[in-house]
Amino acid sequence: MRSTLLLFILLLSACGAPEPPLVVNDLEITRPMPGMQMSAGFFVITNNTGETARITKVTSPQFEAVEVHETTIVDGVSRMRELDALEIPARSSVVLERGGKHLMLLRPRDLQDSITLQFFNEDLPVLTIDYSFLKDERK
Repeated sequence: MRSTLLLFILLLSACGAPEPPLVVNDLEITRPMPGMQMSAGFFVITNNTGETARITKVTSPQFEAVEVHETTIVDGVSRMRELDALEIPARSSVVLERGGKHLMLLRPRDLQDSITLQFFNEDLPVLTIDYSFLKDERK
C-alpha cells in the first residue's frame, strides 16, 4: 500500500502543471543616473520549450524605447551594438549581464517605483514582467 501511494504521488507530481515556456530570474533594472536618459536591464531568461525562442522586441510603458544590446571587445575597445533578436535555445538559458548582452531602457516616462517589461516573439507577446525598484532599495 505504501509503495502504491508513493508511486501515485510521483506520477501526480510528474503530471503537474506544465512549466511556463519562458521564465526570467535574477532581474535587475538600474535606475537612470541623474541627468541621464537610460537604464539597463540584466537577468537570466530560460526557455523551457523544445524549440529556440526568438525575442524580437521588448517594450515598457515607462520608457520610450527598450533595446536588446550586446557589448563586445574588439581590438581592445569595448563596443555596444543593438541586436535584431535575442535567441534562447531550446531547454537552455541566456544570461543578460554587464559587459555582455543586456537591455537598454531609453528615455524614461514618469518613472515610479515599478516598471513593466513585455517581450515579443515577432508580433506576439510571449512574456510580461513587473519589476519593483523597492526590492533593490531594501538590500
